[in-house]
Amino acid sequence: MKITFEKYNPSWKKQFESIKNELMEDIGFLNPQIEHIGSTSVEGLSAKPIIDIMIGVQSEEDLNKIPSLLKGKTYVYYEKYNEDMSYRRFFIKLKDLPQNLDLPEIIHQGDEIHEKMHDHKLRIAHIHSIPVSSEHWLRHIAFRDYLRTHPEVRDEYQKLKEHLSLQEWYDGNDYNEGKDPFIKKEEQKAVQWYLNHH
Repeated sequence: MKITFEKYNPSWKKQFESIKNELMEDIGFLNPQIEHIGSTSVEGLSAKPIIDIMIGVQSEEDLNKIPSLLKGKTYVYYEKYNEDMSYRRFFIKLKDLPQNLDLPEIIHQGDEIHEKMHDHKLRIAHIHSIPVSSEHWLRHIAFRDYLRTHPEVRDEYQKLKEHLSLQEWYDGNDYNEGKDPFIKKEEQKAVQWYLNHH
């Protein structure tokens, strides 16, 4: 698969706000911090038009409440990632569902539906729930703010993404591995910068 980017779109910010309001209706009583992260949160950066959202919860206990609170809504819970990333609960929000299916059924429909959900064109958002005390919360926020305030790093990242978009990828995870060395290097600088400035 090829990864398709779009130029920065100010409507991404509005999409985030809309999804954040939806999420707050379901989980607001947990007092979460809900943040827009990833490339769609950085003005001037091209991105896949999928909004990355991070829900920060206060504890491990709250983390484990999130799946049941969002179940049966417009989110699909990817429980399979818990084994590799036990600190995170991951969901995707679909633009529209395959015909004649309601969302709770999707989980029971087997490989065909899961294959469709790999199609990034059907996704509107990726939702990552993480405790705010986690180093992973810190690195995501730090990297976002670092890109927003360091245009030269943002431009270097943009060039890398443009280069990677010319290649064929098995799936989104495969493409993410292509970005990994750059992100790991810059994240370390970003975390240091963030801790010095906050």
